[in-house]
Amino acid sequence: MTATPAQLIASIAQLRRTLGEVRGRGQSIALVPTMGALHDGHGRLIENARRESDCVVVSIFVNPIQFDRHDDFDRYPRPLSKDVAFCAARGVPVVFAPPVEEMYPRPQSAFVEVTRVTDHLCGQFRPGHFRGVATVVLKLLNIVQPDRAYFGEKDAQQLAVIRRLVDDLNVPVKIVEVPTVREADGLAISSRNQYLNEEERRVATVLHQALRRAETLIAADTKHAAEIRKEVLPLFEGHPEVRLEYFEIVDPDEMQPVDRITGPVRVAGAIWIGTTRLIDNMLCRPLGSKAGSAPAP
Repeated sequence: MTATPAQLIASIAQLRRTLGEVRGRGQSIALVPTMGALHDGHGRLIENARRESDCVVVSIFVNPIQFDRHDDFDRYPRPLSKDVAFCAARGVPVVFAPPVEEMYPRPQSAFVEVTRVTDHLCGQFRPGHFRGVATVVLKLLNIVQPDRAYFGEKDAQQLAVIRRLVDDLNVPVKIVEVPTVREADGLAISSRNQYLNEEERRVATVLHQALRRAETLIAADTKHAAEIRKEVLPLFEGHPEVRLEYFEIVDPDEMQPVDRITGPVRVAGAIWIGTTRLIDNMLCRPLGSKAGSAPAP
């Protein structure tokens, strides 16, 4: 793949000047928000954005206000030079990588809180996380003012939060969902996978196996979430090195748990292997279900 120059911009004022010139040419703008440590999942977001927009902006910012653990923030990988090269190789013209003091020049007093969608799953176990996510995403949308913004399905609850934010606050942007990119054995590609040693990496596939088992049961018309959980949870019990944080079946839009499955549902899980937390999810449909059907509450 031939690399083309990617303009690295650290200041909001400079980014706005650059994008003002893009708009002046009548070109569309796409935003791919990331925290860096870019991988093939991010590459897929970039591919989709390039195909549908004239100018792609990849933001690289490890957002301190969405971390509930300081050690997690401190050790999060920050290979900026590699990330810029990654973007350049994929034809990204603009990389926005601001320092923390540029995004938060003084202690933040205004935050974005998206309720209900954040009640369960990761929201239950990571206090303040989605407030930090929603706040930084709104800041990025205001700074870049893109026509489209691209997010991965792997972070389905985050995606639901951002959709609600955009709808409720009338933000003029189209949110584009991109399917999860997986390794050959099904493990969802994530920046956190690099924390796993060889044995942990082998065991990590249990989460995907559990999701696939749930998908099979739902496709076979198993109606009750409790029955699915009863069938699936023993998969985790067979791996004492894995700590299950949650494994839930929720409706795809509100992220609320469902008891009886009558339409598409999102099956989502989070596990800990050592000090590494991994999440994954799948959209599952019962036999004969049409896309868009709502599950019973």
